[in-house]
Amino acid sequence: MAGRINEEDIALVRERARIDEVVGEYVQLRNAGGGSLKGLCPFHDERTPSFQVTPSRGLFYCFGCGEGGDVITFVEKIDNLTFVEAVQRLADKVGVQLRIIDDGRPGIEPGLRMQILEANDAAAEFYQKQVTSPEGLIARQFMDGRGFDRQAAEMFHIGYAPRGGHVLRDHLLSKGFSPKALVSAGLVREKGWDFFQGRVLWPIKDSGKSVLGFGGRRVYDDDRLPAKYINTPETPVYKKSHVLYGLDLSRSNIGKKRQAVVMEGYTDVMAAHLSGVDTAVAACGTAFGTDHARLLSRLMGNNGALSGEVVFTFDGDAAGQKAALKVYQGDSEFVSQTYVAVEPNGLDPCDLRLAHGPEAVRELVARRIPLYRYVMDNVVHGFDLDRADGRVAAVRAAAPLVTSIRDSSLVDGYIRELSQIVGMDIDDVRREVARARRKPAGGTNGRPNLTVVPDPVPASAQREPKPSMPWPDPADRRLAAERGLLKLVLQYPRLFDADWDLVEPEDFRHPAYRAVFETVGRVPVTEQGWAQAVAEATEDPVVKQLEVALLVEPVLTAEPDERYAAAYAARVRLLSVTDDIAELKSRLQRTNPTADRAAYNAMFTDLVELEALRKELIATDAGAIEV
Repeated sequence: MAGRINEEDIALVRERARIDEVVGEYVQLRNAGGGSLKGLCPFHDERTPSFQVTPSRGLFYCFGCGEGGDVITFVEKIDNLTFVEAVQRLADKVGVQLRIIDDGRPGIEPGLRMQILEANDAAAEFYQKQVTSPEGLIARQFMDGRGFDRQAAEMFHIGYAPRGGHVLRDHLLSKGFSPKALVSAGLVREKGWDFFQGRVLWPIKDSGKSVLGFGGRRVYDDDRLPAKYINTPETPVYKKSHVLYGLDLSRSNIGKKRQAVVMEGYTDVMAAHLSGVDTAVAACGTAFGTDHARLLSRLMGNNGALSGEVVFTFDGDAAGQKAALKVYQGDSEFVSQTYVAVEPNGLDPCDLRLAHGPEAVRELVARRIPLYRYVMDNVVHGFDLDRADGRVAAVRAAAPLVTSIRDSSLVDGYIRELSQIVGMDIDDVRREVARARRKPAGGTNGRPNLTVVPDPVPASAQREPKPSMPWPDPADRRLAAERGLLKLVLQYPRLFDADWDLVEPEDFRHPAYRAVFETVGRVPVTEQGWAQAVAEATEDPVVKQLEVALLVEPVLTAEPDERYAAAYAARVRLLSVTDDIAELKSRLQRTNPTADRAAYNAMFTDLVELEALRKELIATDAGAIEV
């Protein structure tokens, strides 16, 4: 089926899904007065509540980290869903049957997504019970052999798929699930055979603890499928490039600690969590990729700064080194520092815990080294450092790594490290790094291709990120009138006349405030849906977040009226006029009245008019507002 969701149905979902009830499932909210609720932000770690929900407007906003939006946005962010998925989940929750408009784009049948999730939950429960059956002995032996007792297996909801070809299918059909739902969920093949047979299973969940799919490990030598691990095929809810195993257990800890530890397998994630590394996750049946990186960045609170850390645990063999190089190529996707934790003896975290206990796993993560350093070591040690030409070649091969480091304040220290590793004078290394910056680009995504020694990417050739709209400081007293006016405009638009009391975009000195007002000017004022219409007309994400903040932030008076709004408009115009007067006086002082009498007289006339307007605006303001 193809199409998009009917806009009226989306609006109905927003109307029926009370934001205080939805947010209240994740956050303990308390009355904050003025019809607002407060709680601790679920998107960043804080001790003093700065997360505010305004049910009357259907909005949330955190004054600490800047996250904000409506009920659909909240579900998107909290459970890492797309917009469509969030709408579908809320629609199922509040009983809205979504209509699909055929526009040629791929889509899924209304209600099918919820049927798949319910089937997956039922399958996970069935598989878990099979572990305690006589046939499930092999699964118990497998878990025990890796140091996981019954309590650990129950904590991670480990399951077992019986070898009989239709056991799960018959069980779920008896529960009322349709054959179509079971095939769509990837639980049953087209010809009716169970997808998983004779395997130990790990349920793969989203951050909302819904089962999206399963990972299955071979435990029988005569298994007809040669692959050690198989995963649920791609379904409407399971896309392996978008999911991470262990996310249901680690999501909140990743946000609080601003750390994610990426493991290579399911048992490694189990070992990590049981050892106290509660931010561990793993990719499911695929290599760690760009979408995974973006997911972790969102979970840690992507604020555009290099903050937080992602730690990768690789095997120490050639495959691990290759994986590290691949991750480094995509390192630019992170807004966090990236690290590598490799056990010197080649043990993976599961075997490490089994051999040396949980403290060894914690120590492995604590001994992490920067990803660039790990890659640098592998690049450099491919050369003969006992020869002068080998040392020069090693520095030239590693120089692109140094030039690609995003935090320029660290570059000098990394040059020093490289000189020590190779055994060359630091000034010689610095010259090679400088030369690398001047050479033509030779990689992708701002990262050099390290499979062979390439021409490095100079800093000047790297694509500069498009500058984002600057975020205004809410405590800036010079901009307080602009902020106050926009709060009134967004929250009480009916207090102004059709021309917004003659306020113009040029009256706003901060570009973000100006952008908000420009958007407002393009949207007709309506009795209902005004704020949503403004948001939909806004393209810049910073401006859209600012609008949410201004909608949630209370105005300075309990009952604003037309006079109060007019006073704010006058205050903003007054500040703009005052700036114009100062500029005009400066130009008059620089103009020779004898040499250019006409221009001088014109400016003087403008000055007189501006002074008259200033007096008028002062009278309108007349202390009616406190800014």
